[in-house]
Amino acid sequence: MNKFGLLSLLMFVISITAFFIMRGPDGDIYLTIIILSALSVIGLLFAAFSKQVVWMILGIGLNLVPLIFAFLLLFAMGISEP
Repeated sequence: MNKFGLLSLLMFVISITAFFIMRGPDGDIYLTIIILSALSVIGLLFAAFSKQVVWMILGIGLNLVPLIFAFLLLFAMGISEP
């Protein structure tokens, strides 16, 4: 077991959990975008620090999902503002 690979997967789980906790009609969307992006970047760094290829691929693949989702949220918020 590689500790950086497991930390990368943990960052993915924390970012998904944080999204479900902070959603709702009165949720701060910009804070959600910042937290998702930060956790995803930290997870990507942990995946890059792991030396095993399986953990790298799994960590990078899973942590790109919330990062892309945060980018799409930011893009949608930019379109919706006048």
